[in-house]
Amino acid sequence: MVKFKRSESLNNLSASLENYLETIMMLKRKKKHVRIGDIAKSLNVKSSSVNIAINFLAENELAIHEKYGYVDLTNKGEKIALEIQGKHEILYRFLNNMLFIDSKIADKEACEIEHFIGLETVHRLERLCTLLKEYFLVKDEDSVNLRRYLEKYENY
Repeated sequence: MVKFKRSESLNNLSASLENYLETIMMLKRKKKHVRIGDIAKSLNVKSSSVNIAINFLAENELAIHEKYGYVDLTNKGEKIALEIQGKHEILYRFLNNMLFIDSKIADKEACEIEHFIGLETVHRLERLCTLLKEYFLVKDEDSVNLRRYLEKYENY
């Protein structure tokens, strides 16, 4: 049986459980109703693993699931999912737009980092990006020069 450990993140969920919340929210945007099989397919895991996770989320009032029915998020679960997605978007933009990391790699790494970084850190990172863009990367050539500088030291 799979046991879910609590992490030190603000919502005390493991990265795996945060991924379930995020996936449910993403699927809800695409489809009206989300089923266990949809989640399993999206995360490339077995339906039995999804059932265990969803039951845990339901016990903790983050998800709603009737046996053999649809899966939904509670208000609390939706709030956490939105928080995770917000962190992902900010981290992705930083990695892709400021460090010029390839978009696929930036997306993957943002997904990994989002579970272990606090909101205050993410917000400061976002403010730093704004500061850099507004005051230091004013012209297109500034961004080109920054990219050249970062790539120059890539293979040291």
